[in-house]
Amino acid sequence: MNLSKFKKTIWDYYKTHGRHDLPWRKTKDPYKILVSEIMLQQTQVPRVIEKYKSFLRKFPTVESLTKASLKDVLLEWQGLGYNRRAKYLKLCAEKVVHEYNGRFPQTHKELVALPGIGPATAGDILAFAYNIPVPVIETNIRSVFIHFFFPASLPPSLKLQRTSKLRRTSPLISDKDILPLIEKVLDKNNPREWYWALFDYGAHLKQTRNPNTQSTHYVKQSPFKGSNREKRSHILKLILTAPKSEKEIVETLGYEKDVVQKNLEQMMKEDLIKKEKGKFFV
Repeated sequence: MNLSKFKKTIWDYYKTHGRHDLPWRKTKDPYKILVSEIMLQQTQVPRVIEKYKSFLRKFPTVESLTKASLKDVLLEWQGLGYNRRAKYLKLCAEKVVHEYNGRFPQTHKELVALPGIGPATAGDILAFAYNIPVPVIETNIRSVFIHFFFPASLPPSLKLQRTSKLRRTSPLISDKDILPLIEKVLDKNNPREWYWALFDYGAHLKQTRNPNTQSTHYVKQSPFKGSNREKRSHILKLILTAPKSEKEIVETLGYEKDVVQKNLEQMMKEDLIKKEKGKFFV
């Protein structure tokens, strides 16, 4: 597709259908933007909105998050899943406060050195907080560029749940193929809104089919219900109420002993929980 036509298509969609009311789009505070970015990893926007507001009421600044206990942070995080994100968010806040005097760095290299921040999150912080143009590639952006520049032979009306069952008829697309295009169309004067526009168009595409199934980086997320992720979340939630022994956890939740044991060991390795006198606690 012609690059000028592509940019016009994205901007036109954004002007009409852009999600301008998302709360994290009403701030340039890098801390608040970081909170939204970490929450939005592997969690859909509707679930994040209220948790984002609640989290910032509890921890309104990077300093308040630094002073909070991990237990309080995890309690506030409940309902979002992937609790390691909360731990890394707190560790990131601590490093910003102790090593940068509470001010977020403004270079990509320094940002990716912070706990829990990868290249995409670092780029988003630079764009959304400081309006600094850097190439960013993440799931929604990847979807947009695959859709327009690497079209597969799958009908666009195909429903998302069916795409994974069809035999692929085109080669998988690498981010290395997409990145030069992202750089060419990057709006260097207004990267903040340009990326918002790309995000919104990518979210729109996923309502019908997910172009990311054509990516080498695509990993299908397994259902939460009945998964070990669900068991793990229930175990942690129970421990957050009060210290519990392995036996108490097994009896309360009704999970197999080896399942409980495996999850407890893993959460200890991740420094989410501790053990003292036979009891697990945060």
